[in-house]
Amino acid sequence: MPTGDGLLVRINPLAGEIAPNILIGLAESAARHGNGIVEVTARGSIQIRGLTAESASLLAEEVDTLGIAVRSGVPVDTSPLAGMDPAEIADPVPLAAAIRTAIEQAGLAPRLGPKVSVVVDGRGQIGLGAIMGDVRLMAVGAGRWRLSVAGDEASAPSVGKFGSDAACMATLNILNAIVALGREGRARDLSPEVVRAATEGSETSHSFAPLLADSDGSTPEHSAVTDSSPIGILPLSDSRIALRIALPFGSMDASTLINFCRAATAAGATGIRPAPGRTLLVMGPDRASAAALTTTASSLGLVTSPNDPRIRIAACPGAPACASGMISARDVAADIAADLGEDLDPTLSLHVSGCAKGCAHPGPATLTIVGDEKGAVFVVGGTAKGLPAAYTAGYEAARGMGRLTKLLAQERKPDENAAACLARLGAKRLAQALAQE
Repeated sequence: MPTGDGLLVRINPLAGEIAPNILIGLAESAARHGNGIVEVTARGSIQIRGLTAESASLLAEEVDTLGIAVRSGVPVDTSPLAGMDPAEIADPVPLAAAIRTAIEQAGLAPRLGPKVSVVVDGRGQIGLGAIMGDVRLMAVGAGRWRLSVAGDEASAPSVGKFGSDAACMATLNILNAIVALGREGRARDLSPEVVRAATEGSETSHSFAPLLADSDGSTPEHSAVTDSSPIGILPLSDSRIALRIALPFGSMDASTLINFCRAATAAGATGIRPAPGRTLLVMGPDRASAAALTTTASSLGLVTSPNDPRIRIAACPGAPACASGMISARDVAADIAADLGEDLDPTLSLHVSGCAKGCAHPGPATLTIVGDEKGAVFVVGGTAKGLPAAYTAGYEAARGMGRLTKLLAQERKPDENAAACLARLGAKRLAQALAQE
């Protein structure tokens, strides 16, 4: 797909897991044919940037040569630890497989838009709550799933609870209803009446309501930019472990990935899985080797601590890497993380975007900093396209965030999260804080 820094290629390994030496080969291809930047997305896809039409074809040939089989068709997302995670309420693998088969047999993939997706969340250690889906199925018990549509865990309206077979049929019916809307159709375009008709047979059907609405009917703060799943060692079935590390703002250069893969091989890794939340899962090491690999990852600049403020910040490349960028988004994000550290409000999700397209985080965040012709725009509780609450010079964006952090610390009430406090203070107070020396 075209972006401000050339073509971008997105890769979803069919097996979910890539051997370290194969991932080294992919990183070398990224350096040869792109700009050498490798990303892992919020959904857990691998992205390679800075390609041309010619170099993208060469990259595709090398992906085939490396033997990386990639997924195609309608994405049906599960945790990368699905079926091996002792924390799961229910194993999502059989239901996800049944949905994929049903989609293929019905021939729906060519008739649905490229962004239509399904999420099957077994509620394990790798959170899928921040992932958007046209249909979301969340485990609520053995063989029981709560179905919601058009959103992430916090925003998708809930339809009802289903057994596995009924959940598969309801999902297929909703996808058929989207097909009827045309290639641009999405679940958000379906009327409540159409969704109810498509899901008849639910054990507990009810009118649409936010899935996580509070007891008073209010909607909680929109889901964080990244999920709240742990960083570090994760226990698996059969006494195995996986080591989860995060990429700073979802990105690293090819040489860093190569060095990390070599260290993972030395640590006894059998494979590496790209995972939601812009993370990588190293499979196969024992605990001692995982601890040593964590030290190496930290020295390479990767995120190895759950307290690292970079986990809560989404940022695109920005200027000058992207021609659309008005500010150097990742530099601003890095400055904010370095300057504020653990002082960054833990209830605040932050998005730094080089322009109003908001590629790194299309959904709302507690606070979004956007580059535009006037400098840096601050948007509260919205997306990069949202109504500005305040402005500052582009070079002052990180310092302005520091001023807002101090304001939050002074003004936030004990029962408030960051979003509620910022909304209460209002645009005028935020603008005054940003104007302070």
